[in-house]
Amino acid sequence: MKKFTLGIEEEYQVVHPETRELTSHKQQIVKIAEKELGDVAKAEMHEAVVEVVTSICEDIQDAKKQVFGLRKSIGEITKRLGLRIAAAGTHPFSAWQKQLITPNPRYDEIINELQDAARSNLIFGLHVHVGIPDREMALHLANSIRYFLPHIFALSTNSPFWEGRNTGFKSFRTKIFDKFPRTGIPDYFSSVAEYDNYINLLIKTNCIDNAKKIWWDVRAHPFFPTIEIRICDIPMTAQETITLAALIQAVVAKLHKLREANLNFMNYQRALINENKWRASRYGIDGQMIDFGKSTQVPTKDLIYQLLEFVDDVVDDLGSRSEIEYIHTILEKGTGAERQLKVYEETGSLEKVVDYIIDQTMVGIE
Repeated sequence: MKKFTLGIEEEYQVVHPETRELTSHKQQIVKIAEKELGDVAKAEMHEAVVEVVTSICEDIQDAKKQVFGLRKSIGEITKRLGLRIAAAGTHPFSAWQKQLITPNPRYDEIINELQDAARSNLIFGLHVHVGIPDREMALHLANSIRYFLPHIFALSTNSPFWEGRNTGFKSFRTKIFDKFPRTGIPDYFSSVAEYDNYINLLIKTNCIDNAKKIWWDVRAHPFFPTIEIRICDIPMTAQETITLAALIQAVVAKLHKLREANLNFMNYQRALINENKWRASRYGIDGQMIDFGKSTQVPTKDLIYQLLEFVDDVVDDLGSRSEIEYIHTILEKGTGAERQLKVYEETGSLEKVVDYIIDQTMVGIE
């Protein structure tokens, strides 16, 4: 079997441990990390965010070592500055209006164009790259994996609160990001030429300056030989991140295997897939989704179990059986959203929710 290398990007909140508010780190985390660890931390549009990136991971064990190692190192650097990192898709109560914007011509340009849609985009996600050097194959896999994105997304839901309110959503992060253009589930593209024509038209008409301003939930990456899945909230624990990365890798590997055997998974319309994405955002793993094959709605957990059966024959070759098995724990204990809501129900305090997130961010690491 091909290796299906991985690259993982996590976006962390930077939080003051006493106020529990999001706070600027003035890019000190990035500067210190650059000196001590190399090019692993990056600035984001808001100064209360730090993004960390792995190098190319040969397999899921390498990915685990890197993700756990980065959380440990960045957590320690942040602590030395008197701050903490927290892994959740939104902060439970901090207001975006109070957050500083990172000085950068690219961010200035985005804010100038998108205005409050960009200023309020104070969200934290997980991006997983799977190595696919053939662009035609990468586009085919991006088309095919769209059906499974709501299933994967439901397992990642970790943003029930926004600006001090229980939003009623398990992932409100995705509703915030919907204000951006060129987001969400992409259309089906029948060929690389059709995809390139779309990109080139947007560049020619000055809608975008390059394809990185395509912010879809999945894309054949414009500059790297990868397919990139961008739909997930950042999970609360490093183990959940690794489990989702293993699941994404397994789905890509299975779809690749079908293609090589001249078999294809059904391609469904974007409008249909969006129905399931909305349900995942609203209800997480506790709701229902549409089983398009049967034209009926079924419990989301049932569809996730079906997905596990679908990928089962590639998991051992990828060496990710134990990582995939952890999905059963998520289904049993709940996603980050359920766990945040439980803490709030028990304490009535959003500050306690932040404390819980900070603690869980380093579970299994310290």
